[in-house]
Amino acid sequence: MQSKTYSIKLSEVAEKYNLDIVYVPDNYESILVFRSDLSRPGLPLAGFFSNFENERIQLIGNMEHSFLASLSNEERRESLKKFFACSVKAVIVTTSLTVFPELLEEAKLSNTPLFTSTKQTSELMAAVTSGLNVSLAERITQHGVLVEVYGEGVLILGDSGIGKSETAIELVKRGHRLIADDAVEIKKVSAISLVGSAPELIRHYIELRGIGIVDVRRIFGMGSVKDSEKIDLIINFENWVQGKLYDRFGLDSEFTEILGIKIPSITVPVKPGRNLAVIIEIAAMNHRQKKMGFNTAAEFEKRLQEQAKSFE
Repeated sequence: MQSKTYSIKLSEVAEKYNLDIVYVPDNYESILVFRSDLSRPGLPLAGFFSNFENERIQLIGNMEHSFLASLSNEERRESLKKFFACSVKAVIVTTSLTVFPELLEEAKLSNTPLFTSTKQTSELMAAVTSGLNVSLAERITQHGVLVEVYGEGVLILGDSGIGKSETAIELVKRGHRLIADDAVEIKKVSAISLVGSAPELIRHYIELRGIGIVDVRRIFGMGSVKDSEKIDLIINFENWVQGKLYDRFGLDSEFTEILGIKIPSITVPVKPGRNLAVIIEIAAMNHRQKKMGFNTAAEFEKRLQEQAKSFE
């Protein structure tokens, strides 16, 4: 099945990264960006168009500007005419460089948006690419709760009514932060990273059965919420099943796959009397320790083996 393609308005990109408008066509507000990667069109300006990615936003920095400056007026006009004939998405002249009259003229003739920026080329390219990777990322909406606990993004999954929202409220009371309740929009921002956020409509809200909708930001303050967070750990809540063997040592590594990325996960059995908020805090700290190279379960197993050898 072909994956869905996402887009963002070019006008939103220009506003977000403080681009100064030199020229935009009448259909400016309807121009959409589908690619997160940007190009520096040195070779196309020199006349080499093989594999030219015209759907990318094009950056003209010091190198490209110096090349164009080395040409005569007629040569520059001819170079830019061929360049704009490729129907490029948009052009940004970086580093507060001067916009050549021929550049502006050809942009108008081809109805191509033209911007300038005070930022250095590499700085602007990194910022825009990073932002577009998030805006255009493949995504799904997952039923669950996303919280930040000790700097770890913890996605809590489980059946409706099992206690996910109540646990999130308890975590917020203990100083942690809520990202999303009930519906978590998960984006694949890189080959190894998932970022979760809440849909705009329910951002900062939690539904508590018997009470209703609660505005976490207003009750607990701005420090209790966060708009998005990387997903580091998944905790699956399930009702306690008598006689089922649950992992008591933590030696077995479990993973949950979302959008093709495997995220470390654990299963937590739920029954009356268990303090789930504390369990999640410990799980987050333990996961953080593992990332730093400290695996308590592995160390404990090693000590058991050493003790067993001493009795041989």
